[in-house]
Amino acid sequence: MARMITVGVVDDDRMLLDGMRSWLGRVPELRVVAMAATVGELLAGPAAPPDVVLLDLLLRDDSAPADNIRRVLGSGSRVLVISTVPDRARVIEAVRAGADGYLTKDNDLPTLVAAIKDVVAGHGAHSPELAFACAHDDSPERPRLSPRERQILLDYASGMTLKSAARRAGITVHTAKDYLDRVKAKYQQAGRPAYTKIDLAARVREDGIDGV
Repeated sequence: MARMITVGVVDDDRMLLDGMRSWLGRVPELRVVAMAATVGELLAGPAAPPDVVLLDLLLRDDSAPADNIRRVLGSGSRVLVISTVPDRARVIEAVRAGADGYLTKDNDLPTLVAAIKDVVAGHGAHSPELAFACAHDDSPERPRLSPRERQILLDYASGMTLKSAARRAGITVHTAKDYLDRVKAKYQQAGRPAYTKIDLAARVREDGIDGV
């Protein structure tokens, strides 16, 4: 039997909240346990932190999206940002703040459910909106990686040993290490150090590298 996934929704549109409860109620493996108009209201509720929170990007209380994301993450829930528009800068900001995915509100139920499951599984929800934003992100915080640097980073961060990543790329372990050291140096220069494999995996997710 599939594990029940608990879901919270933060949106200040009452009609959308009611619609989301009805919509997600059709999915047997999902259970909506909290609905709120603000992050503060959600966190003050009696329910235990849900597995994932569907968080509207812009709320009427003028709260900062990045702060909202960090507060929800701090409570122990994962975050899937939901927005009306695929604003490229806001997509990047949300992912940098720790959001596990970004969807626009015009997606259908199967897409939303798949994204929720991916987020809970720790894979991150890769949507066309997120891929487009990451592909066109030219901010100085996102290092420019060569194709070979990106390949070694992806293979190593996905769990491969450096030896396996080198073999897959058809290069020596020494050369693969040089590429990985360059990747680490570039992230260090960008002010986003990545010392460990876990750090590198986080940078891959934050920058949507596997979706580019």
